Amino acid sequence: MTSNTYVIDSSSLIELHRHNPIDVYRTVWKHMETLIKKNQLVAPKEVLNEITSNDDNLSKWAKTHQELFLELDQTQIPILKDVLKEYPSLSQEGRKYAADAFVVALAKTMSSPQTLTSMKIIVVTDEKIRGNKIKIPFVCKKYGIQAIDIIEMFRMEGWKF
Repeated sequence: MTSNTYVIDSSSLIELHRHNPIDVYRTVWKHMETLIKKNQLVAPKEVLNEITSNDDNLSKWAKTHQELFLELDQTQIPILKDVLKEYPSLSQEGRKYAADAFVVALAKTMSSPQTLTSMKIIVVTDEKIRGNKIKIPFVCKKYGIQAIDIIEMFRMEGWKF
């Protein structure tokens, strides 16, 4: 049986928290935590850096779920370099943190043929394709990686609230 593994971007966590605060919508966040425990929800460490730049409940939640955030490893580095070479705007100059390229590189690494897995790797981002702007969904499409928003992840998981 194939199961989904989601590589989540900061934008989805931020939007989820904005519309479903942790202190009010506990069930939503418990479901997220279950995926984390099953290693079906991951993010690059750079996502943690982005969301902990604010001191809020999301930042506190992220700090207590360190297992969600993966360090850059040797297999991701060449892919990250390729992504940044092809799409330099993903480095988001002027911002303190830039997780977008790391999200794509992690998903691409996890979905490579060398990774023997029955998991389908899906990027979760609330960024949208708008024209030719280089955003995560645009880059994922170019690399053959499925990109969905957080609500679509809920639907895929069959969650009802």
